[in-house]
Amino acid sequence: MKKNQVLIGALLCLTASISWGAMFPVAERALIYIDPFYFSFLRYLAVSMILGILLLIKEGTKSFRLEGKGKNLLFFGTMAFTVYNFLIFLGQDLLGHNGVIIASIMESLMPMISIMIMWVFKNARPMKYTIASMFIALIGAILVITNGNLSFLFLLKDSIMPILFILIGVIGWVIYTMGGNQFNGWSTLRYSTLTCILGTTVSAIITFIATTLMGLPVPTAEVIESIYGEMIFMIIFPGAIALLSWNLGIKLLTPINGILFINFVPITTLAIVFIQGGSLTSFELLGTFLVIYALIQNNYYQRKNLPSHVEELNPMKEKRIS
Repeated sequence: MKKNQVLIGALLCLTASISWGAMFPVAERALIYIDPFYFSFLRYLAVSMILGILLLIKEGTKSFRLEGKGKNLLFFGTMAFTVYNFLIFLGQDLLGHNGVIIASIMESLMPMISIMIMWVFKNARPMKYTIASMFIALIGAILVITNGNLSFLFLLKDSIMPILFILIGVIGWVIYTMGGNQFNGWSTLRYSTLTCILGTTVSAIITFIATTLMGLPVPTAEVIESIYGEMIFMIIFPGAIALLSWNLGIKLLTPINGILFINFVPITTLAIVFIQGGSLTSFELLGTFLVIYALIQNNYYQRKNLPSHVEELNPMKEKRIS
């Protein structure tokens, strides 16, 4: 792996992760005025338009052909731009202010979730240090979610669904990230654009049904104007820039190296909450530290135990995850 490639990939993944870390505090204010479904749908409707124009200019109309991969593109697009975006912001909104930190820390569990998916569906049993890392990360997540009050575990009836929504959403994004391996002959822009367009189409259908049958409130012009700044930020940075940066960074570094940068999501979120004057408890800080430590430790041992030539390969295609 060339040094320039590593540096560029690292900067791209770092850019995406910092952008995602900043989106939860920004989304918190927007969700006061707009429903999570419309918030997610309108955001990626704009992103789809931006990416579509860029793809048209750079690669022409032929790049919009599905080439027999429509079902896979629809599936991965739905995982990312419907399941992930709808559920993670719905969960955050239902949890209130605590949802900012909880959603952020749950995102940092993506590396562990990807390992579990490979274990279950590919029979790629992880090594002992990976299992230990998952256990440490789980303890850290529980500390953040419960804020150190373990009695909270017996009172989850009011919070279990929002947390479950966030978890399912995070799993959706992991599946999307792994799905990019099936489109190695495609440019990052093409994969990002087509999955975004198809996933946003599914979001549009669900939002329309929810509005018609469940009375989901349609945002007025006044509502859109009140969150104009937040929407612009969400569209440009955690939307278009983060999406392209992440997919290209993962492509350059491979998932085993690139996904480590997701650790910067909770770090960024905590930094912004602190700057905004929010208070952080010792349990939230400790839990976040444990998650980050577990992920860094696991990644370190992965690369230490892999032969150098294996790191050049796509780790998702290996039979055994080390």
